[in-house]
Amino acid sequence: MSEDIRTRIETLVTGHKVMLFMKGTRSFPACGFSNTVVQILKKEGVAFETFNILGDPDVRQGLKQYSSWPTFPQLYVDGKFVGGCDIVTEMHQNGELGGVLGKLAS
Repeated sequence: MSEDIRTRIETLVTGHKVMLFMKGTRSFPACGFSNTVVQILKKEGVAFETFNILGDPDVRQGLKQYSSWPTFPQLYVDGKFVGGCDIVTEMHQNGELGGVLGKLAS
């Protein structure tokens, strides 16, 4: 990945407490997995930003290397990769996600 793409990704990841890289937008998710994570974050009551990876193929490919995670959505909290849909869903169901996000709840 180019240094320019790495810098763009790091700026997005660290520029927001909770950042979701997804297919589509918060209002119009383009896949069920992205929609699931959006709904979970809404239930958790935290402010979060989204980035539509379908609109930027460079960031989409770069994120796969950056996180060593091949699929989307990808959730980052406080600059750290949390996981994709399955991990976020499991963390939400067992209460762990609330702990990770707890200090950020509005």
